[in-house]
Amino acid sequence: MGNEYYATIDKMEKQGVDPEYINGWASGYLHNPKREEQRINAAYTAGYADGWDKKTDGYASRNQT
Repeated sequence: MGNEYYATIDKMEKQGVDPEYINGWASGYLHNPKREEQRINAAYTAGYADGWDKKTDGYASRNQT
């Protein structure tokens, strides 16, 4: 796993990005299976899609906590 993964998560955490988005992004980036249906929400889904596509700046347009 490259430095991009760690650097992106660190940057998101420092900018106060929703933890659900970060969890989704990490899962998508690593191509892990999605969470079970009852634990999925909009932030997780958006993060998963961005992570899957290796987008490292998709969080900038998301609501922050």
